[in-house]
Amino acid sequence: MSKPAKVYFSRTVSPETVVALYDRLGKKLTGRIAVKVHSGEQGNQNFLRPEFWKPVFDHVGGTIVECNTAYSGQRNSTAKHIRLIKKHGWTDVFPVDLMDAEGPDVTIPVPEGSTHLKNDIMGKHFLNYDSMLVLSHFKGHPMGGYGGALKQLSIGCASTAGKVNIHSAGRYRSARSQGIVWMNHAKQDAFLESMAEAAGAVVNHFNGNAVYVNVMANMSVDCDCCAVAEDPCLKDIGVLISLDPVAIDRACIDLVKASKDVGRDHFMERVNSRNGEHTIDAAEALGVGTQDYELIEL
Repeated sequence: MSKPAKVYFSRTVSPETVVALYDRLGKKLTGRIAVKVHSGEQGNQNFLRPEFWKPVFDHVGGTIVECNTAYSGQRNSTAKHIRLIKKHGWTDVFPVDLMDAEGPDVTIPVPEGSTHLKNDIMGKHFLNYDSMLVLSHFKGHPMGGYGGALKQLSIGCASTAGKVNIHSAGRYRSARSQGIVWMNHAKQDAFLESMAEAAGAVVNHFNGNAVYVNVMANMSVDCDCCAVAEDPCLKDIGVLISLDPVAIDRACIDLVKASKDVGRDHFMERVNSRNGEHTIDAAEALGVGTQDYELIEL
């Protein structure tokens, strides 16, 4: 039997905690490092600001990376997205690469055993990087139930066409189909399984050269992609880091379930009503990671 994945955890939510956990993990990312964040939709009040991530970015180095969306808003075209990234202050603090700012897209293989996606569709700049630091704001999500490392790897890293590909479980693959995903969305479990497949594609691409951070703060039932989002319903729980995206997401869900917070049931209703934990199960089944983890509190 393989050993449980190590997930390091601190109840202190701060930029300095992220740096300390990165050092404790002991994995030094090298080469050209992509630092994946969620830069926040126009009007969203809950996303983690550039200043929060600056210390770990300064510590690790690299380039902040983002991708265009596939829904109405201020991030679904390169011109609008770049304006919003600047408005939110990201370019004041970091070098930023919108990976699908220009075409053509590229594809990477999905894991063996995938049943929905033929491949994962990425912006062409994705291939410029040797390793990835995945900085995730753990929260709810209106379609996936929750958002953590697996969502950042899948929907978060995909180009506009790639997002359409995932949301439609492989039915639509063209960026010209922008918006059609919302009219012809796949059945829920097929969508969740497609997220797991796309996450596995990115994990396999970096072949162990990735680190995952989940920050359990500002936890609304809504994602940072929502222009109109509920305010947080849970008190901050902490910061987690791991080399395993499946383990870190499972640990976050378990920490929510174990919480005595009055908002726990509201948060879990969002997760359960979308069958959100199925993404974790599907990712484990594809060999993306394991739900067998050791939580090491610092």
